[in-house]
Amino acid sequence: MSTALVTTAAQGQQLPVVPWRDPQTVSPRVLSEYIQQLETACLEDPESADLRTCLGMAYAVNFEVYKSLDALEDATAIDPMHFWAQLKYGELLYRLRALNRAEEETLKALELAQNSLQLSVARKQLQQVRELSRASIRNVTWDKPLTKPVLVFVGMVLVLFLVMAVWK
Repeated sequence: MSTALVTTAAQGQQLPVVPWRDPQTVSPRVLSEYIQQLETACLEDPESADLRTCLGMAYAVNFEVYKSLDALEDATAIDPMHFWAQLKYGELLYRLRALNRAEEETLKALELAQNSLQLSVARKQLQQVRELSRASIRNVTWDKPLTKPVLVFVGMVLVLFLVMAVWK
């Protein structure tokens, strides 16, 4: 893996070179080294939405969903006008089948598009989200509290425990 850095023209920042073209071909060792490099870079520059976006993408390739969500949410919080952070956040939600949220975030990215490439990519993603949303049987919203189901489950386990204790 190359440890070289690429300078972004917009802000003069240095971003690690992506070590793969096809995420299926990257070795776990190389991916973990890349993630370590990005984590270090994020500690050195905590206000970089570009680094957080790269880190979120690397976590997603490594199947670390919660870390990926956190990194992409941080990137969009650091710079709400960052197109790629917004788009990748929407893409991750799409892949998690949180389609309502994915559509919202992709629409935000569509509004942030600054050139024809970005506009095309965002439109394509929005089209895919909407197609899946129409074809889907269920749509996850991720906004319901779990306290009531957890309390019911704990109550059922306690009742079962008491019945078994009395049964002896």
